[in-house]
Formats: sequence, structure tokens, C-alpha cells
Amino acid sequence: MEKKQSPELREIVIVVLKLLCIFTTISTSVSIQQEGGGAEELISSSPKKWEDRLSDLHFSVHHPERALDFKKIVGPALKMINPSLVLITGDLTDGKSKDLLTMKQNEVDWIEYQNVMEDVAKRSGLDKRIFYDLRGNHDNFGVPEIGGSSDFFSKYSINGQFGRKGNINSVTVETGDRKHLFVGLDSTMSTGVRGPTNLFGHPTDQLLAEIDSQLSQWDSQKGKPTTKISFGHFPLSFSALSHSQKSLKDVFLKHSISAYLCGHLHTRFGKNLKRHHLSNENFLSSREFFQLNMHPKPSESAKNCSSQAPPLKEFWEWEMGDWRKSRAMRILAVDKGHVSYLDIDFKSGTKTTMVLPTFPLDSRFMLTSSFHQMYECQHMVPFSFETIRCIVFSISPIMSVVARIYDTRPGSLHLIMETTMAKFVRDVSRGDIYAAPWNYKAFEDPSPDRFWLQIEVTDAMGRSTLSELRPFSVNGLNAKISWTWKEFFVMGCQWAALYYPIFWSAIYLMLSIIVIPKICLIFSKEQYFYRTSICEKGLITCIAWVLQDLCRIPVVCFGILGYLIYLISCPWLIGQVFTDSENRGYMTYRGWVVKTFSYSEKNEYIGSPDIMVVVFSHLFFVVIPSILVVGALAAERGIYKEHFLSFSGKKEDDDSSQKNKRSVNYDNQGRRISKFLFVERLFRKILLVAWLAICWKHFMVSINSVLLYVHIMSAKNNCRALIKAYEMNPLLHFPLYSLAIPLLLAYAVYKTRILTDQILCCPIFFEASIKGNMLLRVWQGRLIDYLHLLQEASHGTLPKTATSQQIPVLR
Repeated sequence: MEKKQSPELREIVIVVLKLLCIFTTISTSVSIQQEGGGAEELISSSPKKWEDRLSDLHFSVHHPERALDFKKIVGPALKMINPSLVLITGDLTDGKSKDLLTMKQNEVDWIEYQNVMEDVAKRSGLDKRIFYDLRGNHDNFGVPEIGGSSDFFSKYSINGQFGRKGNINSVTVETGDRKHLFVGLDSTMSTGVRGPTNLFGHPTDQLLAEIDSQLSQWDSQKGKPTTKISFGHFPLSFSALSHSQKSLKDVFLKHSISAYLCGHLHTRFGKNLKRHHLSNENFLSSREFFQLNMHPKPSESAKNCSSQAPPLKEFWEWEMGDWRKSRAMRILAVDKGHVSYLDIDFKSGTKTTMVLPTFPLDSRFMLTSSFHQMYECQHMVPFSFETIRCIVFSISPIMSVVARIYDTRPGSLHLIMETTMAKFVRDVSRGDIYAAPWNYKAFEDPSPDRFWLQIEVTDAMGRSTLSELRPFSVNGLNAKISWTWKEFFVMGCQWAALYYPIFWSAIYLMLSIIVIPKICLIFSKEQYFYRTSICEKGLITCIAWVLQDLCRIPVVCFGILGYLIYLISCPWLIGQVFTDSENRGYMTYRGWVVKTFSYSEKNEYIGSPDIMVVVFSHLFFVVIPSILVVGALAAERGIYKEHFLSFSGKKEDDDSSQKNKRSVNYDNQGRRISKFLFVERLFRKILLVAWLAICWKHFMVSINSVLLYVHIMSAKNNCRALIKAYEMNPLLHFPLYSLAIPLLLAYAVYKTRILTDQILCCPIFFEASIKGNMLLRVWQGRLIDYLHLLQEASHGTLPKTATSQQIPVLR
């Protein structure tokens, strides 16, 4: 940096960098004072602030390596980073048995968690009061009430030890010119059932009101702007609506928070588990059910450059991955109210140097609407645009920090700027801030990903560390990122809103498959058979034939109809839903019905839409495939009968010569294939394998649920798994659920078998057999006449001239 620029730059950057990163070392000068509503205020004289975040630790006695790695890696890493806050967003323990089937609280896991966190705080040298841990759904498995005997979170967690027992805990980190408000929320079930039907966050109206109150606690005070960040365990795609149909998203948009930090979804679903939320005024918008892209299409609004203009309603939702398998940690920083972060992967080992660029912002993950409005209103552009900035963490002294900007317009990376960054704040604490001046206007461009930034750091040992190459846009434009199908599945779909539409659509589809063809079979004169569908060659005709063949098996048809009625009107299963209590609850498609501890005489539904893990898996992996297999078995029986008769030489007379010609053409073209598939009954053998697979899945095998259960992708919906999960006897606690479908399938297999006597009893073959018997009798008469002639010839009574004419010829 040139000396003639140093005084001006120093004056500007001092103001900016005092606000740069909200989280710093809590020294003896920091005071913590309790406020009402579980709020804390941290006031620090240090100009450097940043925060460290972890999620989904899943400590378990069955997997001791998770806690051992955490103790070995995280303690030294926190000592190097020196954060002002350490946030752990849920799933502190695993709460599962070794076979992963029983999901309830295990006190041994919690004792291990407490010991590890004590060790980490000691190794890092950090004040334990800056650690905030939240409850996740795994920490709530089988917990009937907060403060009860199985509520180990309140006993062993850091929040519990410091008396932070409310569902809302907020902390304000204040610097000289800005406030940074963090609001942590616990939206787990108030009555926690066992897994796997404990999957969603359940914010209540009271919880939403408390969040609203905490986020607005500094709004009445003018002077210092406030950066608002919320953190919790559940992403919004796995958060249910309150009783008044309000959501966390509504509250976050109201306050235009910078980011919502969450966990719950693990890295195996993808690395782009992020979502940009914008206010949407349209009623019944598709966004209430799903969002196709990470970045929604913004609505057009008039530019408002007034200093009194309300902030644009938007925020980012960032899921960070998990420690359980990915060994992930995240460092979060705020630069003049703009949030940036660095994800660290410890699977490859510890890190000696880490670099977090804080400006310019990554154009993929910045609040583009606010940033673009700032750019359009030039008088609103702050002085912070004048420098490139980053934070460097290292165990060794830093020798040089170089920023490089690349242009991608030529089709490849072309270096257009390289500048040395100077260390600005000189003190003994780690986490050094580096800055370099630049002409940001030279990089204005309508393309959001034309220019890319990378920073290289070299330490005293000669080791070089590169930051991630990332695009930026000083115009405030968005670089688009597309989700993979798995990322869309878990981040883009609002499952709480989709549950009932999908459930009833599946029920109505199955009822239509059974009821409509049966009504047509009874009241309609037009009947559909295999040869009819072949002659007309229509898809609708073919479907009608298959469904009517299914309905020609009355026991199966009415059995499936009765089972569907049972699913929507009766309990599916009865199980033990809490860790220790002997009280059992029963599950319907609406949720679990249990006697709550707060209202001992009142039964209420809980766990909806969490029970979709069982409901959808059963419907889409068992019931619907079973109906399709039964229909295919019935259709195969009709095809086999038809081909058996065609090979016997009998054909039905068609009403029209045109249909007869089509039938003959089909017989000639498809005889070889049909003989292989249907005469040899290979198709039936394939269907029998499918039948066995459905039964095997239903009874024994653990497969992924329709939601790809977000923790281990093994939410099981089979009888064996449910027996273990809820301590049930299949004959006593869910006989219809466990036995109805396999019995109906077995009966369908039995009824669709074709024996020789069954074919001989059909009218067509009976007519053919009568004619065959008449022909046989004719030949029997001829044979008798032939024998008589031979006998006469042997006695010499047959005239020689008549011998050759009178002896019949048998052909």
C-alpha cells in the first residue's frame, strides 16, 4: 500500500473494519448482562468479530470416533479462530440403538457430550458462556415433556447448565457503530415422540410471537443499525405451520433478517443446501409448496432511494452440513451488515491456515435485492466498496496476502488484477484483517459471474493457502446456481404444505383404480378383454382391460377397497412413543394420538406431518405397487388363456371382418414373442419376483423412505423396523397394517394361476372339446371297421377285388 494513500485509507477502513466481523475473542473487558426474555448482551471493545458454527454432531456410544475427532480437532481450531460466539444448531447426540432401529434418549450419549464440550472449552481457552447449543429432533426423541426424567438436554447441554431453558435465546454483540443480534430458536415438538416420526420443526404461535419480539428489540432505538441473524435446527422446508397457519418465513421476512442458519440436512444431500427467500404478495403462489431454483424470480418493484425507505423483505437460509460424517465447521463474518462465511472440511485433517474473503461478496450467496438497490442509488453506496477485505486465521505468522481478480469473458480465467493486501489491525489476537484498495467501478458489468476473486496466503513456513475461487458483482446481480434433484427434494419442497395434497391424491388415485372399473364392469354393457384391447390398440382400452381384469377377482378388489377405507378411518398401529413411559399411543394418517402430560385427560394429534415418513413409504412402496402387481397378474392370466386357446386352433368369431384381420395380423407378428412371454409364463414369474420383493420390503428390509430421512437416509417403514422403533407386536398392535397387503397379494397369486382343468372348463374350450370328441368317435368307428376287414381277410372271406377299396386309409 502506498504511503500517500495510507492516511485516507486508514481513516475509512477503521470505520468499516470496526464493524467487519461480528465475533471476536471475549476478553476480560467483555461484560455479559442478562435481560428479560432470555436475552444477553455482549459488549466488546475489539474491532474484530466473527462466529463459529457447528451442527449435527450425533455423539453416540456406538460411534465413539465422532466425539474423539471433535475433541481432537475442534478445540485447537477454536483456539486459532478465537470466535466471539460458538453456535451448535442441534442433534447433539444420536439417540439411536446400534442397529439404528430404536430411537430414544440415551443418557450415556449425553454424558459423553458434556465431557467433550468441557474439554473443548478448556483446550480452546474460550469462555464457556459464548457457547450456545440448541435442541434438535434427535435430542427430542421420546421426550414427553421439557424438564422430565428423559429430558437430558436440559441437564447436560451448555444452555441447560447456564439456565437458558426457554425456546428462544438471543444474544446481541455490540461494537462501536453497529449491533449484531442473534436469535436462537427451539422449534422441536413440545411432546417429542420417538423416531422416525419425529422429523419436523413445529413452531407454535407463541414461539413465533416471541421470535418477533426478540427480533424487534432494538428497532425502537435509532442510531446504531442492527444486523439480524437467526439460527435453529430445522430448515424451513422441514418446518410445519402454526395453528394459525403462520410460518417462520413470515417472521423472518417481516424483519428482513440477513440469514437463517440451520442444520438437520446432511452433506450427503449436496453442498448447495441454501435458499434465497423473497417476499411474495401473490395469494396461493406455488412458492407455498415448492421453489424450483435456489434463487426465486424477484418481483418487479419501483426503485426507492429514500433514506427512510423500508428494507427489502428478503433473507438467506443456509444449511451447513454435519459433523457426523462430513466433519464440517463454518466461520461466519459480517462486513458492514453483509454476511459471508467459510466452510471448513476437517475430514482431510486439521488446518494450519484459513482465509475468509468478506468483500466483495460472493454473487451466488448475497442479498442481491438490497445490494442492487444500494448500487442503483449511488448516494447509498458505502465507503466499504473502496477496499477488498479478508480475514486470515493461521497458527504461523503470515508473510504475504495477495488478492487476484480474473476475467472469464475470454472463455477462460484471465488474470487482470493482482494486489498485495496489508494487515490492518495489529494485535496479538489471531484472525488478522487484511485490506487492499481497488477501483470497484472498473468491475461494473451486467454479468454477475464475469469477474472472480481468489486470495492467496503464504505463512512463515512457506505454505501457500488459496481461498475458494468465487464470482462477485459490484452491481448487486445474482449468479445463478441450480439445485441437484436431491437438493431440490430437501430444500425446495415445502413438505408440511405438500403432505395432505400428496396423501389425498394417492388415496383418490387408488380408489379410482378400484371403484370406477368395478362400476363399469357391473353396469356397463361394454366389457374389455385382452383381444379387445389388441384389436383397438388404444392406451385407454388397454388400461380399462387391465383394471377390469383386476376387478374380476372380487376378493382382491373388495379387499383393497376395504384396506383403503381402513387407512383413512382407523389407527394404523399402536406403539410406545416415549422413552420410558408405558403409555402407548396410536398412529393415524393425521399423526399420533397420545395422552399429553400437560392435559392428562385430553387426546391430541401430534407428529404431523412427521408421520409422512411412514405414510408415504407405505403408500408408494407397498400399497400402490401391490395394486399394480395384482392388476398385472390378472392381465397375464387373461393373455395366457387367450394364447392357450389360439394354439389349440380355436378362434372366436369377430363381429367385423376388419377386427378379425387385425387379430390375425397380430397373431402372425407376435406369436414368437407371445409364446416366450406368456405361453412359457415368464411374465408371471417376473411378477412373482415383484410380489416377493414387496413382501420382503414390507416385513424385513430397511429401505429409504420417500423423504430420504435426512439423518441417515434410513427411515424405515417396514414391520420389523416399526416393531423395534415402537416396541410392538405385529399381531396385537398392527395386524391389519402388517398382514393385509401380503395376504391379498398371496390370494391374487393363487387365483391367477391357470391349471389345465380351469382352461378345459371355459366355454370356448368346452365347445372345441365336444367337436373333438365327435371326431374321435368317427375315427374310433373307422378303426373298428378296419380291424373287421383285416379279420375277414385273414379268414379268406374278403373278395380279392374288394380288398384295396374296402380297407380305409387312416390319416
